[in-house]
Amino acid sequence: MTELTHFDAQGQAHMVDVGGKPETHRIAIATGHIIMMPSTLAIIKGGNAKKGDVLGVARIAGIMAAKRTSDLIPLCHPLPLTRVAVEFELGSSNNSVHCLATVETWAPTGVEMEALSAVQVALLTVYDMCKAVDKHMEIGGVRVVEKRGGQSGNFKA
Repeated sequence: MTELTHFDAQGQAHMVDVGGKPETHRIAIATGHIIMMPSTLAIIKGGNAKKGDVLGVARIAGIMAAKRTSDLIPLCHPLPLTRVAVEFELGSSNNSVHCLATVETWAPTGVEMEALSAVQVALLTVYDMCKAVDKHMEIGGVRVVEKRGGQSGNFKA
């Protein structure tokens, strides 16, 4: 595909018409990380952040973000999500929290934006819950690493 799909022939933004496309099983997996000071990672590991269970709250925030993506991104279609999973891995060697979000649906369009939203909001929640002790945290590496289903086929980074 060489054309942007969210613009009509006159160059105006529009919502893509997916009405004629079949509903198929679609999966998207996105990833990202937040780097922090070692002491901040220790607080998360120890479960003794003042605001509570950092990763538990971030997981719920990521799930909620996936469900609300069409409210945040103007041209996204609201989709019936069948699964949203948000997982974390602590990286002691680089003082980071790695996030992986998997989103699934049976729909005429994909769920890449939902997976990306889940990762971004989960990591923003980690930042929010830890900013009192570490304002130097850095979010990065957010990207789609896998997509399955749909007309354009499968993709794996």
